[in-house]
Amino acid sequence: MRQSLWVDMPRLSRFRPLISLPLVVALVAFATRAVSGKEVRGGMPSPFEAPVVHAELVNLPTFSRRRAPADLAMDSLVGRSGDLRVRILESTETDFYPALDRQYGDVARRPGVRGLDNLPSAVPFAFITMAAWRQKLGSHLNGYHLGYWPAELRKVASGADNPAGFIEVTRDNLDTQLSTHFRLRDFVTHDQSWVWPKYVVLREDLLDKLELVLDALQSAGVETRHVVVLSGFRSPQYNARGVGEGMARASRHQFGDASDIIIDANGDGRMDDLNLDGRVTFADLQVVDRAVQHVERRYPELVGGLGLYHEMGPSGPFAHIDVRGTRVRWTNARRQQTTVASAGTVVKSPVARASGTCQAEGAMAVLCRGMK
Repeated sequence: MRQSLWVDMPRLSRFRPLISLPLVVALVAFATRAVSGKEVRGGMPSPFEAPVVHAELVNLPTFSRRRAPADLAMDSLVGRSGDLRVRILESTETDFYPALDRQYGDVARRPGVRGLDNLPSAVPFAFITMAAWRQKLGSHLNGYHLGYWPAELRKVASGADNPAGFIEVTRDNLDTQLSTHFRLRDFVTHDQSWVWPKYVVLREDLLDKLELVLDALQSAGVETRHVVVLSGFRSPQYNARGVGEGMARASRHQFGDASDIIIDANGDGRMDDLNLDGRVTFADLQVVDRAVQHVERRYPELVGGLGLYHEMGPSGPFAHIDVRGTRVRWTNARRQQTTVASAGTVVKSPVARASGTCQAEGAMAVLCRGMK
């Protein structure tokens, strides 16, 4: 009798006299419906609740331990959103998935992306085994320049975590589907184009939160069929090049739990007109703000940072979303121009940036690339 991939059968071995496989499958189906989060699509209030205005100009890290593998009898592999298409594992976690061992043996513990035969799912699904943190030697991993994390340089409080491991990216797995809207290539650092393999740090919780936000937007009438990740994972060495241009030294991008995105359903390389006022402006980000608030209220374990950014290049305004574990809000400051009103009053107002003219330089120039 074939064991179900969705259940950690070794954990249930002592209860086998009492538990039949059909009963286990029924329990898994019930648990999956209970935790999948798909009810967001049906239960999303529209319009969203009124937004809360915040402008906290900070991006400080909050560290949390990587969660232990959950009891698979109570954990859907497709996440709260139902949109995840991968499970990211440390080499020691492959033992929790007997089907991996049956099909791949010890190879399953090596870095790589692996699908399974006879998967009880209608959609493609893969398991990604990470390269261990200890494989990084100095600032490099297999010739790929990563740099040093803040904890390595002792620039953060003691006890702060380094990443648990790295996803190994090759030319062959670059297009691995991570979730409904995102592929592995979306999160690769934008440098070292000549170096292979590359390495990415990424958390499933980020993918899950992004998909939930997109579900919420879709329920509110926003077309989300195409999303562009302007900046996903940023290695510390790459991030350091942009610190003087607005990148935080302890940016969450270095920890695989942050991304900068635009919604670009019409494919023109710019943020869409989300509030349907006929223009693409900073005001469109208020729609994203409300969707993020909704998701964080419903799933407080996914709380994190939300940065709303005025236009810096041809991609238009964009949103930073992360799952750092604490609620933080900020926006980027805009240049001011001084004018004198007729009564002699000095008034400062934002300078409009010309569309199509890139305002980002150095490491931040990724924001000027538009579609990638």
